[in-house]
Amino acid sequence: MDDNFWSAVEDLVKASEIKIDRPKGCVHPNHPLAIYPLDYGHLAGTSSRDQSGIDVWIGGRANQEINAIVATIDLDKSDAEIKILIGCSEEDIQKILSFHNQGAQSAILIQRSYTKPTE
Repeated sequence: MDDNFWSAVEDLVKASEIKIDRPKGCVHPNHPLAIYPLDYGHLAGTSSRDQSGIDVWIGGRANQEINAIVATIDLDKSDAEIKILIGCSEEDIQKILSFHNQGAQSAILIQRSYTKPTE
């Protein structure tokens, strides 16, 4: 049942160029205390609420599989978005959640569950 959703996310990512516009360590343009813990960008040619494409976080794993999405609510902007997590370790995921759970923003993780093939 979840397989269709994750397949659609994979197809979207494969068909899109990933544009990193906020590299790890850079400061958020509107919030000087918010420093990006990982590379952050968007999928070129896609659309999201903010008109800049669907957001992505790129983790440090060599295996760049899609392993989760984060859903955010921003009360200051009165909007909601998703962010696709690619190649993120558990430590990366915690950094992303901490980044998005500050101020007027709240986030939850929807982790991809992998089923092991039967032998």
